[in-house]
Amino acid sequence: MNKVNYLYHLDNNNEISLLRQENMKIVTVVGARPQFIKAAVVSRILRQNHKDILVHTGQHYDYNMSEQFFEELSIPRPDYNLGISGGSHAEMTGRMMIAIEKVLQETKPDWVLVYGDTNSTLAAALAAAKLYIPICHAEAGVRTHSRMSPEEINRICTDHVASLLLASTESGMRSLADEGLIKLGQLVGDPMYDAFLLYSGKVQRKDLRLILLGGTEVSVPEKYYYLTCHREENTNDDRDLTEIFRAMDVLDAPTIYPVHPRNKDRALRLQKQHHFRNLLLAEPVGYLESIYLVKNAEKVVTDSGGLQREAFFAEKKCVTIMNYACWPETIVGNRNELAHPDHEEIIRKLTHEQTVDNNYKPFGDGHAAEKIVNAMENWEES
Repeated sequence: MNKVNYLYHLDNNNEISLLRQENMKIVTVVGARPQFIKAAVVSRILRQNHKDILVHTGQHYDYNMSEQFFEELSIPRPDYNLGISGGSHAEMTGRMMIAIEKVLQETKPDWVLVYGDTNSTLAAALAAAKLYIPICHAEAGVRTHSRMSPEEINRICTDHVASLLLASTESGMRSLADEGLIKLGQLVGDPMYDAFLLYSGKVQRKDLRLILLGGTEVSVPEKYYYLTCHREENTNDDRDLTEIFRAMDVLDAPTIYPVHPRNKDRALRLQKQHHFRNLLLAEPVGYLESIYLVKNAEKVVTDSGGLQREAFFAEKKCVTIMNYACWPETIVGNRNELAHPDHEEIIRKLTHEQTVDNNYKPFGDGHAAEKIVNAMENWEES
C-alpha cells in the first residue's frame, strides 16, 4: 500500500506535526447534483494556486443530472470518470472504493475533498482514510438523527474518519461537538449559498423552455408553483406520490415538476390514472434553470435538502415533504415547514404566510469557498 509523502517537523512541545506544502494537490470527488454545484465554486478558488484533480464517480449518470452541470457551470471536465451507478448501497459503495483507491494510489494527493452525504462521499472517505490521506469534509455535522436514512449513515461515518470538518451552519458545529469532533471543526458557511449568489440571474424567462415527458416543448407559465420530489420514501409508493400530486393539482396555478429519471413511469401513470390537469411533468432541468424556477415560483414544495435551502436563499415559502429537518436553520417564520405526504397537510401549510428577517443569515456571507480553501491551506495536525 502506497502512502503519501508529507513534510513533518517537531513543534515547541517536541510533538510531530504535519505541515501543508504551499502548492497542494487535491482530489475532489463528486457524484451527484449538489456536489457538482459546490465543486463549481470551490474548485474555481482551489485552481488559482493548487492542483485540483476532479473525480466523477458517475453516481448520477443522466445528462441533465450530471453532464449538463459541468457545461453550464463551467466546471473543468473530470480528470477521472468512473462510470459507477446502480446496484445496492453496498454494491455501489464497494465498487467506488475500489476505483477511487486506484486513483489515489496513482495521484498521491495531499487532500481528498468530499461534499455532503452520498455514497460517493463515503466511498472516497473510506478509501482515503485507509491510505492515510487527509480528508476534508465540506458540509460536515449535518444530522437528521434518523438512522433509517442511508445518507445519515454516510454523514456520520465520513465525519468520523475525516481530518478537517467544515460546517455550513452553527447546528453542524453543535453536532460535531456532541460527537466529540469539535477540535476538527470550523464554521465556513454554505458553498451552495455562494453558488446561488454567483449564478442567480444567468437564465431569463425568455431563454427557458420546458420539455414535458413525451417530448412536447412549452414555455414557462407566468405564474406557477415548483415541485421537486425524488426520495424513495415519497416516490416508491403510489399512495404517497398521489397525495403530493393531489395537493399540487388543486392550486391556483400550474405546478412545474421536473421528474427524476427513475420516477418517470410512475409519475406518468398516476397523472393519467387520476386525470391531474394542473401538473407539468417535465424532463430534469439544469442548475441554472432550476435556480430561475425557484426564484420566480409562487411557492416551493420539495423533498430535497439542497432545494429547500435554495428556496430559503430566494425568500420563497417552502413546504418540505420529510419527517425530519435537514436544515433546522430554515424552519423559522413559516419559511420552511415539514409535511407528510398528505394532500390536506401540504395545502394547509402552503397557505401559511412566511415572515422574512433580512438580518438572519445562517448560511454565511457568500464566501464559503474561500474559507474552505483557506482551511486546507492552513491545516496542521498533531
